[in-house]
Amino acid sequence: MLRFTLASFAIILFQAVSLHADDRGKPWTRHTIDNSSRGADGVRLADVNGDQLVDLTTGWEEGGKIRVYLNPGVKKSKLQWPAVTVGNVKSPEDAVFVDLDSDGAVDVVSSCEGSQQTVNVHWAPKDKTEYLNARKWETGTFPSTVKQQRWMFCLPMDVDGKNGIDLIVGSKNPVAGIGWLEAPQNARDLAAWKYHRLYSGTWIMSIIAQDMDGDGDSDVLFTDRKGKKSGCYWLEKVHNSVEKQVQWKLHSIGGLGKEVMFLETPDLDQDGLKDVICAVRNDALLYMRRTAQTPAQWEEFSIAMPAETGTGKCIAVGDINLDGKLDVVVTCEHSEKKSGVFWLSSSTKRPQDSSDWTAHEISGKKGGVKFDLVELVDLDGDGDLDVLTCEERHNLGVLWYENPAR
Repeated sequence: MLRFTLASFAIILFQAVSLHADDRGKPWTRHTIDNSSRGADGVRLADVNGDQLVDLTTGWEEGGKIRVYLNPGVKKSKLQWPAVTVGNVKSPEDAVFVDLDSDGAVDVVSSCEGSQQTVNVHWAPKDKTEYLNARKWETGTFPSTVKQQRWMFCLPMDVDGKNGIDLIVGSKNPVAGIGWLEAPQNARDLAAWKYHRLYSGTWIMSIIAQDMDGDGDSDVLFTDRKGKKSGCYWLEKVHNSVEKQVQWKLHSIGGLGKEVMFLETPDLDQDGLKDVICAVRNDALLYMRRTAQTPAQWEEFSIAMPAETGTGKCIAVGDINLDGKLDVVVTCEHSEKKSGVFWLSSSTKRPQDSSDWTAHEISGKKGGVKFDLVELVDLDGDGDLDVLTCEERHNLGVLWYENPAR
C-alpha cells in the first residue's frame, strides 16, 4: 500500500546562496557524435561491448529513431562515432540500455509519448560483431503500455528479486505517474509483462535507484515537475514478510511547489551523506543537503542561476577543474542567444555556507537552445571530465564539450 507522507522524515530549511562572480571564460570546444536526425532527447550510458569504454543511446524525438553509439576510443573520440539505428518509433522521449533477457547482449528500451504512448524493447543481436547491423535488431512493444500513458523515462531495476530485471517507468499527464513492469519468467514474452502503479503525479522527470534508508535495497528517487504535488520525493521499498510482497512508502525531500527538473545525488559537501541537487525551471538550482541518515533529514538551499543563461534542465556533479572540490555542471532549455551549458565552482567544501559560487562558460551563446541530460566522462583520455549531452532545437544532436583543464 502506498502512503502519501508529505512531511514524514523531512526537515526543510531554506537559505539563499548567491553567486559571487561571473567569470565565464571562453566556450569549450564542441565535438559532434551524431547530428543525422532531429530532436536528440537525452543520453544514457553503458559499456555494451566490454571494452571498458562508455557507449551511448538516445531517442530522436522528431526523427523517430532510437540510435546506439559505440565509443571509438580516445584517439577517434572527436570524430563522429560508429552508430546504428536499432528501431524506428514515434515520439521517443527516452532510451536506455539493459540486457532484458539476460542473454549477454545489451538491448535498448525506449519510452514514447505523444500519440504513440508505448514502451518498446529493441532486442540486440547475440553476436556482438553484428551490433552495428541494423537488420539484426528486432523491436517489440509491451502490450500493457499501449495507449495507456505518455511514457517519459525508464529505469531498469530488479524490483522483486524474481525473473531478472524489471522496469520502473514514469509518464506525464493526463494519467501521469510511476509504475513498474514486472518481468515474467520468459522476458521475451512481452504480453506477460505486468504493469503495477506506484504513484500518481503530473509529470515525472528523474527516476533514480538509490538506497535512501540504508537497509541494503534500492529505493526510487524521483522528481514530479507539475501540479499540486510537484517536488522531489523518494519511494521507500518495504518488504512485507507477512504478505510476501514489496510495498512502497512515499517521502518528500524538498522543492515542493516548484517546477523541478532533473536531479543528481552527489555528496556535495563531502560529509559522507548523499545530498540531492536539482534544476528548477525559471528559478534557482535547489541544493537539498542531507543532515541525517535515519530518519532522513534535509536542509534546503538555493544556488542562483547566472545571468544570460537558459532555464535549468539537468545537473551533473564532478571535479571539473581538478582542484579537489566538487563542481556543478548545468544544461538549459530556452537558451537562444544565452548560455545553454555552464559550470559552477565553489571555493569551499561547504557549499551550503558559501556565498562565492562562480559561473564558468561551456557552450557559449551561439549554439543550442534546448539541451537535455548531461554526463561527465573523460572522453579524450587526458585525465579531466568532459561534458556529454545532446541538443534538440538547433539540431546540434549528440555532442560533447572538451574540458580545457588539462
